[in-house]
Formats: sequence, structure tokens, C-alpha cells
Amino acid sequence: MMEEKLERTRREFIRDMGLLAGGATATAAGVPLFAADATTPDLAVVSGESPKDIVKKAVAALGGMKRFVSKGDVVVIKPNIAWIRKPETAANTNPDVVTGLIEMAFDAGAKEVKVFDRTDRPPKPCYETSGIAEAARKLGARVFLQDELETTRVPLKNGVFLKDSAITKIALECDCFINVPVAKHHGSTILSMALKNLMGVNEDRKRWHGKLDQAIADFAFHFKPKLTVVDAYRILVRHGPSGGNLADVETPKKCIVGVDQAAVDAYGTTLFPMWAKKPGDISHVAIAGKIGVGEIDLSKLRISELRA
Repeated sequence: MMEEKLERTRREFIRDMGLLAGGATATAAGVPLFAADATTPDLAVVSGESPKDIVKKAVAALGGMKRFVSKGDVVVIKPNIAWIRKPETAANTNPDVVTGLIEMAFDAGAKEVKVFDRTDRPPKPCYETSGIAEAARKLGARVFLQDELETTRVPLKNGVFLKDSAITKIALECDCFINVPVAKHHGSTILSMALKNLMGVNEDRKRWHGKLDQAIADFAFHFKPKLTVVDAYRILVRHGPSGGNLADVETPKKCIVGVDQAAVDAYGTTLFPMWAKKPGDISHVAIAGKIGVGEIDLSKLRISELRA
């Protein structure tokens, strides 16, 4: 009986969510739609001295966390926690950005907040050195190490290179999935932001490297976070993704927030003039725009730039 129930649950993930995390609906182009009025910006970009303050002001500019989280919801927050690095190296998401999101989720009525990543190094030292695990637990969030994560294999119906993927179950079972990468240089994809950070949702991501930029776009077409937050308080401009040398870190002191994950990455490329003159210079961002993940032409977006 239990096996039948688990299999039915798996089928329901695929049927009901269509691989759109957090229950997002989609247009034919694959862009999620949520309640917002005509004055709501597509992107909120906030600058300031406090990472927590800028993420809170950015989410508020999009209509507030209650636009994304309802009372009793289970919220999953997926930072980049892949490296055994302290926050000042900009290899992982800033813990203050994560805690700002956890506080907002609970304030909006979330029943439970879960935090996880699939790391490139042993998970426990990654989680502890990043500062994310301790900060999240203090606020009452549940932190999941890699060996605690279960996966389910799901087909990607429109994948060009990636036809299926083994996806972390809690990312599919939640009511609201929030993707929270740090913006940084990456040796394989030039830049790593929102789209690239979704590799950490998957157990079999080594397979992606056969055609990495296409695989990233394939997955993003099917998997739609309700909210995407790029931490650009500190950014790693060289020797990514792991970094380690403070000389490779710059401090734009920004946070980029939006519903359209491709649009968020498109803006993020503007922080790296040494690597990209325009969003289309980053292959996986260009492919994402071409196949309908979202809008990467910044001239077509309503962008609100604020200070906290």
C-alpha cells in the first residue's frame, strides 16, 4: 500500500506541476504568471549596505512575500552552498540574504521553510563554513544535508539535450520554491547565477556536462521557481566557481529579484563587463531566451532600481 501511495505521489508531481516548482502556472512561452498589478516591475534591483535589508526591499517592490507565500505553505529555499568557503569569498550565497528570505516566508505565514543544496564538496563543512546552516536553523528552518535528500526521475518533455533528470523531491513537493544563487564567474559557463544554480536541484548533474549550456536551459524551461533572488552583494569576478582569493571579489552591494529567472540572469550579466557586454554573450542565458524560458532583452522589461 505504501509503495502504491509513493508511486501515485510521484505521478501527481509530474501531472499537476508539469515540472513547474511551487505550483506555478505557465504561458505557452513557459513564463510563470502570478497576481500582480500593472505597476509591479518585472525586476527589482536594490542596492544598500545590508544584504538582509536589500533583499527585503527588493521582494517588497515585487508586491511582498505574500504574493508568493500563503498561510500554511511549505517553502523551499535553494542557495548556493557548494563550497567550503566563508561568506566574504562570494563562492556561496550570502547567509544574510537567506535569513532575510526565511524571515519573510515565516512572516507571510509559511508552515515550514526548508533549505538545501547539492554540494561539490563534503556537505557538512560547506554548510557550516558558509554560515547558512547555523543562520537558517536559528530562525527555525529545516536544513537538509545531501544524504538526507531523496530524488525522483522526471521526464523533460521538451528537452533538446536533457530528456529527464533526477530531481530532489522536496523541490517538487513544496508550495513555493525560491532559487537564491550568488552571482559569480564560472570556469565552465562564464557566469553562474539563477539558471546555473538549478543544477544543485539534481542528483545526476554530471550528465549535464555533455552539453552544459543547453542542459541548463532545458531544465530551466521545465522547472520554474516562484521567486528568483540573485545575491550580488559580493560577486566573484575571477577563478569561479570556488574562488578563495579576496582579490577576486567585488562588492556591487545589490540584490536582483524577479519571477522570470531568465530576466534575472540577463540583468545579472551587466555586473560582469569583463565577461559579457550583453546577456546573449552568456551561452546558457542566450539559449534560455531563445527557447522561451523568459525575456532576456532588458529593454523590454520594467526594472525598478532602488536603494535600501
